[in-house]
Amino acid sequence: MARVTVEDCVDKVSNRFELVLLAAHRARTIAGGGAITVEPDNDKNPVIALREIADQTVSSDDMRESLIHSIQKNVEVDEPEAVAAPLLPNDRRAPVLGRDDQSTDTVVDVMTEEQLLRGLEALTPTEPSATGATGGPRERGR
Repeated sequence: MARVTVEDCVDKVSNRFELVLLAAHRARTIAGGGAITVEPDNDKNPVIALREIADQTVSSDDMRESLIHSIQKNVEVDEPEAVAAPLLPNDRRAPVLGRDDQSTDTVVDVMTEEQLLRGLEALTPTEPSATGATGGPRERGR
């Protein structure tokens, strides 16, 4: 059965060596849990991979890129350009949040934990059930 499948694939991938590489990579992907795009029909992974290539349910270009990516040891990273882009003039720049000016900010604000908790409690909205109104969940347990 695999011989017929290989003959069906030769017109999809012209180079037999590349066909073997792509089918083997696809079979390893299937064995690793990749989704099968054809009915398995109790076939083994290499035969399923060849049938997927023959039916063109998986793009050979995508498989080729995946194979190349799996073989690569050093992945090329795009480096930033040496010359920075020109900045906008100050009058056209939007306000930017950033660090405080250290020359004008000489006093460090200190807040205790109690002050922080009181400030957070003041921000919390009060609900009728939270204040202990009659019939609320807090009244039933008492």
